[in-house]
Amino acid sequence: MQERFYRVLVVSAEVAPLAKVGGLADVAGALPKALYALGHDVRILMPAYPMVESDARWQVELLAEFEVCIHPNWCERVQVKQLRLPSGVPVYLLRVGEWFAEASESTKIYAVSPRAYVAFCRAAVEWLARFSDWTPEVVHCNDWHTALIPVYLRVLRSERTAEIATVFTIHNLAYQGVFEREFFGELGLPEYLFDVEGLEFYGKVNLMKGALLYSDRINTVSPTYAVEIQTPEYGERLEGLLRRLADERRLMGILNGIDYEEWNPATDPYIPARYSADDLSGKAVCKVELQKACGWQPAPDKPLIGLVSRLTDQKGLDLLKALGAKFLQLPMQFVLLGTGDPAYERYFRAWHRRHRVKVHATIGFDNAWAHQIYAGADMFLMPSRFEPCGLGQMISLRYGTIPIVRQTGGLADSIAPYDAVQGTGNGFVFREYTPAALYEAVQRALATYQDQRAWRALVQRVMRQDWSWARSARAYVDLYAEALAARATPSIAR
Repeated sequence: MQERFYRVLVVSAEVAPLAKVGGLADVAGALPKALYALGHDVRILMPAYPMVESDARWQVELLAEFEVCIHPNWCERVQVKQLRLPSGVPVYLLRVGEWFAEASESTKIYAVSPRAYVAFCRAAVEWLARFSDWTPEVVHCNDWHTALIPVYLRVLRSERTAEIATVFTIHNLAYQGVFEREFFGELGLPEYLFDVEGLEFYGKVNLMKGALLYSDRINTVSPTYAVEIQTPEYGERLEGLLRRLADERRLMGILNGIDYEEWNPATDPYIPARYSADDLSGKAVCKVELQKACGWQPAPDKPLIGLVSRLTDQKGLDLLKALGAKFLQLPMQFVLLGTGDPAYERYFRAWHRRHRVKVHATIGFDNAWAHQIYAGADMFLMPSRFEPCGLGQMISLRYGTIPIVRQTGGLADSIAPYDAVQGTGNGFVFREYTPAALYEAVQRALATYQDQRAWRALVQRVMRQDWSWARSARAYVDLYAEALAARATPSIAR
């Protein structure tokens, strides 16, 4: 059978390398590149942030100008511009009034008013309905910032958009776009949609709930997370709806991948020495240079644990904090890079000041330093309370840095417990969300490290595993096919 190629528009609030404040940008940049490489006509739509439009790397071209009215008392001028990424993927930039004029990566692009994303979603649908010279077969939306697009496409129907299928990806269910009841009046939607079978959510407005109800297919970024969010523990009060979607075969999980061009120890420009599974000598150099950069004497035999993360409870840092001195007494060195909760920032700064002989903490984000940690560390710590997918564990595997993780979400789907007897597994795993369980997993990793022959074999094996986007992109192609089939036979709910 001849392979089917699709026209796909991926919509996201952030896209690497154009604008990034989190892992969503990595996905929104890498998945289209992988789909494009497979032969699909994939394009990206994102807000026109000033730092993107003014970046000299990109040749930005104006395509269209028009006016959109979100409701009778709110109209905006819209510009659609285009640039092309080095991968060949076209990117549409949507400027809606001045809503994104103050946005920047330093102030976090998500910090703009939620009305900005309402206007963005409404303008996107208006552009597709009336002004675009290209019509996608599938619109793939990501997280709450784009959640109104499936709703507008179905409620504000037009001849040009009636057959477009919609896919919605939940990257983190903890962020749903929930606002007070009065906010519904800003959306320009019929009043009947403020209902338990619409966007109403415990007396408030839930934008993500709208996308879940009106999208043809919904997915999370790992199979295990798709199951976990159907439970009260992880469901964030949407577990009932999510169970219903799973029963209707509209909800599934697809594990993310990583960009093998950006994350490649054999070519990485940020690390002091290149290396591969066949020649690990460069990794030893990276470790020594990392130790020097931390102010330590080179100690090739001392295990070094790295952590690159947002500093939040979700990431399991409360477990690390609970261990405190007990963790620091272990025979290892610890390098941390992250930013987030001010309380954690203060805590790890204190670790850095008081325990400089074995702890180095950088508060903030430095891309080059992150690469150097992945390359120079022996182990990578991810003790997450929940983890929709996680990219850190895949990146660390790519660099031969063995993950220590909690068995949840995408970590459960990507990291199998190391078995020294069978020579299987690719990391050290704990299940119970307790300081004791984390401590025991770290101890197991440190004990295994003492057998350098076994450790080297483990490093070489995990570096040969495939965590590229090519694998995940094919699963998304199948999901697009399902969404198009569902659009041909719409359910009553839509």
